Amino acid sequence: KEVFGDVTVHYSAFTSSMLQPDIAAATGLTRSKNQGVLNIAVLKAGKPGMAVVSGTIKDLTGRSSPLSFRQITDQGAVYYIAQFKIAQAETLTFDLNIETGGLSHTLSFNQEVFPGE
Repeated sequence: KEVFGDVTVHYSAFTSSMLQPDIAAATGLTRSKNQGVLNIAVLKAGKPGMAVVSGTIKDLTGRSSPLSFRQITDQGAVYYIAQFKIAQAETLTFDLNIETGGLSHTLSFNQEVFPGE
């Protein structure tokens, strides 16, 4: 997680084949060993908050691709989800911009990913 004043951003990246089939179907995600999911949750003062999330994913060669986020609301929680390709085991860099409450916050992290089984 990353904290920006009263805004906390939780993030996780994983292979979409880890999702249960019913969850993938309900959220419109593709289950595949070669598809990853980036999940972002934004809390403002400890409560789920609305945000505009954008960003890119970059491989070790420097090739960058935009991430396309969509908002999912489930029982009061708000998530921002994007899918990305996993061609091989590698370390990816995620560069994100989270806009909430008129403020823009940037977040960057590296994640090692592996094609699923």
